[in-house]
Amino acid sequence: MKNWIIGLVVVALVGFAGYTYFEDKKEEQLREEAKAQLLEKYNSQQQLQTDGPPEGEGLKIGEVAADFPIETADGEVVHLSDFRGEPVILNFWATWCPPCRAEMPDMQKVYEDTGVRILSANLIETEKSEDHVPQFIEEYGMTFDVYYDRGGIAAQTYRIQPIPTTYFIDSEGVISFIAYGPLNYDMMIQELEKMK
Repeated sequence: MKNWIIGLVVVALVGFAGYTYFEDKKEEQLREEAKAQLLEKYNSQQQLQTDGPPEGEGLKIGEVAADFPIETADGEVVHLSDFRGEPVILNFWATWCPPCRAEMPDMQKVYEDTGVRILSANLIETEKSEDHVPQFIEEYGMTFDVYYDRGGIAAQTYRIQPIPTTYFIDSEGVISFIAYGPLNYDMMIQELEKMK
C-alpha cells in the first residue's frame, strides 16, 4: 500500500514538473512572438535608422523634425508627421523621473491655456510597470494625449539622454527650440509665441 502511494506521489510530482516546464516554455515562446510582432509592426511603419534620422530630416533647430512611429494608449500607431500643419510640443518623459514630475503641472497648464498639441512620449521601456503610467496621468490630471514609445524607437531616433527632453516643432515640422531638462510655464509660452 505504501509503495502504491509513493508511486502515485512520484508520478504526480513528475507530471507537475513536466506541466510547469512546458507552460514556462509556452509563455516564453508567446513573449518572444509578441516582441517579434511589435518590432515587425514598427519596422513596417518606418525603417529604424541606427545612423541617424532619414534623409532630409534632423534633430537640430532649423531642421525638419525626424519622423518616428509611436503608439497611443489604445495601441494605434501614429507618426510625428501626422501632426504637420499644427505646432507640436514633443516631450520625452518617464514616471520615475523627478524633473519630469516637476515639469508636468506646467505642461498641463500650457495645454489648458493654449490647446497646443502635446506629443507626450512616455519611455515605456524604462518603466518598472506599465501600470505606473495611467496612475501618473491621473495623479497629475493630464488631459493631453500620452503616447507609448514601445521598443524605444522615438528615443533612439532622437538620441534621448537626459529626460525630460522637449522639442518645439512648428506647423511646418521644423524644430524651433530644444530643452534638455524641465521647463516651466513661462518658458513654454515664450517658445510657443516665437513659433507664431
